[in-house]
Amino acid sequence: MATPRVLVLRAPGSNCDEEAAFAFRAAGAEADRLHLGAVRRNPRRLRDYQVLVVPGGFSYGDDIAAGKALAVQLQHFLADALRQFRDDEKLVLGVCNGFQALLKAGLLVPPDEDGPLATLGLNDSGRYGDRWVDLEATPGQCPFLTGVDRMHVPVAHGEGKFVARKEWILRGLAQSGQVVLRYADGGRPTGRPYNPNGSQGDVAGLCDATGRVLGLMPHPERHVLPTQHPQWTRLGLKPEGDGLKLFRNAVEFFQK
Repeated sequence: MATPRVLVLRAPGSNCDEEAAFAFRAAGAEADRLHLGAVRRNPRRLRDYQVLVVPGGFSYGDDIAAGKALAVQLQHFLADALRQFRDDEKLVLGVCNGFQALLKAGLLVPPDEDGPLATLGLNDSGRYGDRWVDLEATPGQCPFLTGVDRMHVPVAHGEGKFVARKEWILRGLAQSGQVVLRYADGGRPTGRPYNPNGSQGDVAGLCDATGRVLGLMPHPERHVLPTQHPQWTRLGLKPEGDGLKLFRNAVEFFQK
């Protein structure tokens, strides 16, 4: 396939859908923005796309909990279509609020008989945080992160603290290769302010067991152009922003 097609799934309150579409177009894909209601009415529309993106924002105002209302919609109306999408060896990306929705919908870490194995809760600071962070990648079998060692990208959230129900669950996710992104300070495990929310194990991003569904709290779509970095005039203009490779990897996955 020469040019993959990307569906950016909007919901009331989403505010990073334009940036996500731009990032994929910059990486060589075709990208459409569709409202959740349109896909709910006709889930077969997913068949026209190779990548699904659930972007950042404040879906449904985050009135219940961040991403929870969107997660319920995904669970109850699109669960079968999303599983088929993944099983067809297509890719799913959830960023920030989208990560919250994918995790709470059980699309990254399925629940067991006792409920969710992990969630994303309030930042340790108790407030919304907006800063640039360093990420250390362990790509494993995640196509989005092929060849990525580190990324410098912004975060912007109030509920981004990764919490596993039990310590053994976090260890199991790491051992199975699902913990693919961690907050880092010069490549070392870190705490605040480098870990901006207090996430257990410095977890910044997870993939599912197949590697084809990725969720992360930081915003790679906000560092696609080198001029998006606030210090580009001091540090020098790079050829591209750190986040662009993630989107290019997704495009190249379907061009091989």
